Amino acid sequence: MSRAFVKESDADDGDALPDRPQSEHPNYVTPAGYLKLQQQMQALERRRESLAASAAEDISARAELREVERDLRYLNGSFDRAAVVDPKTQPRTDIRFGATVNLADSGGAVHEFTIVGEDETCAPTGHISWVSPLARAMLGKRVGDSVTWDSPDGPHELEVIAFHYGEA
Repeated sequence: MSRAFVKESDADDGDALPDRPQSEHPNYVTPAGYLKLQQQMQALERRRESLAASAAEDISARAELREVERDLRYLNGSFDRAAVVDPKTQPRTDIRFGATVNLADSGGAVHEFTIVGEDETCAPTGHISWVSPLARAMLGKRVGDSVTWDSPDGPHELEVIAFHYGEA
């Protein structure tokens, strides 16, 4: 039978959203990223509880509840796979997870990036995933080393001018 002839309430029941894909990479996170995962899960748990009360009669609440439950499944998976790496405990000899790196481009402009977990990335703040092409190019480098970043608009030569470890 066509779904056109099914009551809306029947059509919505049991239609779980597909899971968000989990990364194939280890889920390294900074302590701040781990705390953020916990806070996001708690906020979604509270939202789920408030939606559950009205979902029986409210179609939009049911739809939002499905989204919240899908996001909770994703966050639970991320949380279960999380491996906390404290930047403060990293060796200071070269660039590793958690480092904040200053790079100079050929024009002399300085760019700052912090290497964090995939769930912590935020381009506007310069927090880049440890599996991104730029972060991978920086890993293991030292001050004075050049980094070739194969960006979408072509390769860029950058020089490591400084790096340090702190809270990401």
